[in-house]
Amino acid sequence: MIRRRHLPRILAALLLALAVTWPLARPGTEGRDDATRMTAEWPRVIDGETLRPLALGDIEARFAARFPGAIGRFASSRATWILRRVERPTRMLHPAADCYRGLGYAVRDERLTTGASGLERCFNAARDGRQLRVCERIVDAAGASFTDTSAWYWNAALGRSRGPWLAVTRAAPIDSDQNVSLARP
Repeated sequence: MIRRRHLPRILAALLLALAVTWPLARPGTEGRDDATRMTAEWPRVIDGETLRPLALGDIEARFAARFPGAIGRFASSRATWILRRVERPTRMLHPAADCYRGLGYAVRDERLTTGASGLERCFNAARDGRQLRVCERIVDAAGASFTDTSAWYWNAALGRSRGPWLAVTRAAPIDSDQNVSLARP
């Protein structure tokens, strides 16, 4: 028998469990074949930079095989770009700083800055003598922009932001004598 004084705690626990599991119950894109994943139409120009397609690296390709959307890698005259088209709210879309840390980069000076397309989250990443300036943002179908993946996730999961979403990550060498191709995370 449940006592009345325990009822608020039980109700709070049930609501918390529902909040955590509800986004997982939403219909997704599981089961799509690789051809569907590769049909994403990518922008040719971002922030005034013309993009040239590049092949995904081994790590990126393995990640892309499970990603609920599509991933593209591009180069411009000044940077390497990773674009992720996201079809549904997912925890697989995480901050670039986490990815760089996981790959052995030292990440510092993380802050919000105003870029060519508005507010972005940027940081410096260094490894093996290479230094990169990495900036990212997530844009929804209506043009609203997010600099924080957690804020994006909850807005998307709760229906306050509609997809598909485009996550834009730009990595540019800090030293002008470094080759842009070194910007691969």
